[in-house]
Amino acid sequence: MNNSGLAARQALRSYRFDVSKMLVVCDTLDLSPGACRLKRGGKDAGHNGLKSIIGSTGSGDFMRLYVGVGHPGNQAAVVDWVLGEPEENDAGKIDGAVSRAADAVLSLLTQEIEQVMNELNRKR
Repeated sequence: MNNSGLAARQALRSYRFDVSKMLVVCDTLDLSPGACRLKRGGKDAGHNGLKSIIGSTGSGDFMRLYVGVGHPGNQAAVVDWVLGEPEENDAGKIDGAVSRAADAVLSLLTQEIEQVMNELNRKR
């Protein structure tokens, strides 16, 4: 994930897509487990994968679909938290978020991003 910008740049070149048409799905510590958020554009927000993509493509103007994994509460525990297995209580919530995220990806094929954002980003 941390070097995903190389693959993103190559895919954009190979398929001749503009970066604004790209969707990146990633985890985020900034959302509670089970939450999903869709947005267009922005900075890397400290996410190494997004930093790599922005650096390799030269733009942050792409769609992002975030799946919340929560925060361990201690910065020193972040790497183990993200790479480890979620706590049992959170695993079901995250599975539900992944399912909603997949539905959102399919919706983007037939609907404008604003419509999908309005539906997905509502508080549950």
